[in-house]
Amino acid sequence: MLWAVVIGAVVVAGAAAAVLARRDQRSGAAPATTRDGSMADMPGMEGMAMGGGGTVRLTAGQLRQFGVTFGTVEERELTAAVRTSGMVTVDERRVATVAPRFGGYVERLLVETTGQAVRRGQPLATVYSPEVLAAAEELLVARRLAGTLSADGPGVPAAPSDLVAAARRRLTLMGVSGAEIDAVLRSGRASPTVTLRAPASGVVLEKRVTEGQAIGAGEPLYTLADLSVVWVEAELREGDAVAARVGTAADVELPGEPGRSLKGRITFLAPTADATSRTVRARVEVANADGRLRPGAYATVRLTTPTRRALTVPATAVVRTGERAIVFVDMGGGELMPHDVTTGRVSGEYVEVLSGVDRGHRVVTSAQYLLESESNLADVMRAMMGQTGSAEMGGMPGMEDMPGMDAKGAHTKGMPSAAAPAPRR
Repeated sequence: MLWAVVIGAVVVAGAAAAVLARRDQRSGAAPATTRDGSMADMPGMEGMAMGGGGTVRLTAGQLRQFGVTFGTVEERELTAAVRTSGMVTVDERRVATVAPRFGGYVERLLVETTGQAVRRGQPLATVYSPEVLAAAEELLVARRLAGTLSADGPGVPAAPSDLVAAARRRLTLMGVSGAEIDAVLRSGRASPTVTLRAPASGVVLEKRVTEGQAIGAGEPLYTLADLSVVWVEAELREGDAVAARVGTAADVELPGEPGRSLKGRITFLAPTADATSRTVRARVEVANADGRLRPGAYATVRLTTPTRRALTVPATAVVRTGERAIVFVDMGGGELMPHDVTTGRVSGEYVEVLSGVDRGHRVVTSAQYLLESESNLADVMRAMMGQTGSAEMGGMPGMEDMPGMDAKGAHTKGMPSAAAPAPRR
């Protein structure tokens, strides 16, 4: 039977060592624990007691030794800083398309490349158009008739001045400028060539025409964009989008210029969320007089949401262990009790607390990880040493058939109790 006793003792010791090893991996080497839960062999831990439920009790000297500091649970002004990525795009209201209202042939391109800057009224291309030529000749005929016919003459369907006005209006509707019409009237000669001009200042985003190309009425030839103001399309998480508002201030920073930001404001929030990314699009309008923001470039967007009052704790007070968030509350007399809390938004150095603590509670703001480790270790030690009830070993793998143990892990005849000291030999 001696070999059975030895094997049993080794297995029990190995099980205890495995539990301690798992704790060692999380919080360093675990100190030896005495029967009453104090850490007798850890330097500076003499007399440190572990209460029920993971409570840690420290003397005033130990509080100083561990550098334990405290903060207060109280209501504070809470602002949420949101940081996300975005893409620079053109302001859709500042985009213009150059499309003639007549058909013809492109004789000459005066703006030949994309990216070229143009001014309002600047010539872009000249077009030969038989349609414009016919309308200009009608204008000259109407003027000649105006000099020979009298409005009071019999059989005249309309006043000569009305004919001239109608011919002039037709040319205007075709997109011929007033200056070009006046030039035709002064010269008395109809010109088949029309100059297309930029309707607004900006840069050429697209050019869809070449010299000699036949074009139709309404065919787009150029796309121009004014980049003095641009948009940054940012993607907000659903939780952040709830706090964002139209008019919320934003800072836009380019990857190549860290620390240098441009000011903007949210002008639009999408009414729907993206079904794939679960984000909401926010449009930030930014002045871009120097052209630093180029459409298609990525940017970092920081938003500061409106302030509101909320119950908060210092961010350093929250210990996150897996899915749990814990704060240690000062119960008085050196007793520190862990409380599970539900946290909300983070604002600078503070975290919103939705439940778990009340206003006025003092919470630990430093050395919490040491306290959390010792609190969990105390629970393990109590379970192993029988402080929370009799230790049941039956559920431990490989212990069911061990000599000297019954199905429930109780000690049977032939194997000494683990709690009893082994006899000396």
